[in-house]
Amino acid sequence: MRTFTLPDLGEGLTEAEIVAVLVREGDVIREDAPLLEVETDKAQVEIPSPMGGRVEKIHVQPGQTVKVGAPLVTFADGAAQPAAVPTPGRSAPAATTPTKPTPPARAAAAAPSLRTQAESPVAATPATRRLARELAVDLKTVRGSGPGGRVLDEDVRAAASGTRTAPAPAPAAAAPTTPTTPAGPAGPAKPLATVGLEAPPLPRFEQWGPVERAPLSHLRRTIAERMTLSATVIPHVTHFDRADITDLDALITRNLEAARVKGVTLTLTSFLLKAAALALLRHPTFNASLDPAAGEMVLKRYYHLGVAVATERGLIVPVLRELDRKPVLEIARELAALAQRVRDGKATLDDLRGGTFTITNIGALGGTAAIPIINYPEVAILGVSRARLEPVVRQGQIVPRLMLPLTLTFDHRIADGADGARFATEIVQRLEAPERLLWEW
Repeated sequence: MRTFTLPDLGEGLTEAEIVAVLVREGDVIREDAPLLEVETDKAQVEIPSPMGGRVEKIHVQPGQTVKVGAPLVTFADGAAQPAAVPTPGRSAPAATTPTKPTPPARAAAAAPSLRTQAESPVAATPATRRLARELAVDLKTVRGSGPGGRVLDEDVRAAASGTRTAPAPAPAAAAPTTPTTPAGPAGPAKPLATVGLEAPPLPRFEQWGPVERAPLSHLRRTIAERMTLSATVIPHVTHFDRADITDLDALITRNLEAARVKGVTLTLTSFLLKAAALALLRHPTFNASLDPAAGEMVLKRYYHLGVAVATERGLIVPVLRELDRKPVLEIARELAALAQRVRDGKATLDDLRGGTFTITNIGALGGTAAIPIINYPEVAILGVSRARLEPVVRQGQIVPRLMLPLTLTFDHRIADGADGARFATEIVQRLEAPERLLWEW
């Protein structure tokens, strides 16, 4: 018997909620066939099977929260590899003509000396497994450089490019680690982790009338815990400002059709992202994280901005990368594709990690202003509300202008009010010069 346990999903994730089990006991499946769908605080992802064979026992069920290292599926020894892999709710794939091996695949086939661990599951995240399939790299031939020998994305890319054709030398003996205790069977709903002071007990609401209790989803519980952490450990301060986006709105309207021809839908959010990325270049304090234990501020020299996206499951923040180097049209194209993946539940862990600054735009839903909570461990977040036509004095005349409310919330430990005001002003000035912003790289 071989038991597959919940793998290390990276980014410090320690648990996941089982969304769906895609196989049944007795099924014979191939390696990399869809096995389970799980939800973490980052995303809902599909876990492929790390081995082929007959499913002997399924240890989990939908709705159960399990820890990394908990048993998921046990496979029988010596099961034959099937020609096709039907799974519940999925039709069997049509037969296809075998494709000619790519150079990395041929190199992998010519390296039998690396297959000493072929019978054991390869430690790799679902995203890394998908990358290996896309690059035709056999994970069994790759020496992992991650913790515990886990194969990382860079290991796969190195193998695909031929820069790593043999296992790296074995590292020195590592310090012993405490083994992870597998999670038990599904039980009562897990209580929220608390930070700081304990809340007093709740009263018996039933004494005043009927009540109904509904368990929090894994995502909702994680959001609650992270927001509690952020609000507890970070001293928040918020700066309010407004941007005159009359000219920006006109520019978007004028260029809507031309952008559609290029397959792009211009939106205010894409301009906000570009303006914020350029402002962060000039105000790096707001693109940082605080390391209190070391007494240091970690200044990040990359500009990966998160955008809060409302979904039926809760608020999710996908990340767009290197926005300081991309034009607005490219940002708009990437934003539309990324937001759709999030709403469809198809975002990967890589889509949702590595952010340095977050924008939350609730303008489509209304409201005059909102004070967002910082997305820990970032140090600042920009909130955007609905733009409205207002009477504004320009050159001694009262004229209608489209004014956009902005709220910049930041960590008061790393910046003062004057710093926040200067950073917000930089964003406002860029939004009020839209022609330059549209073509600025």
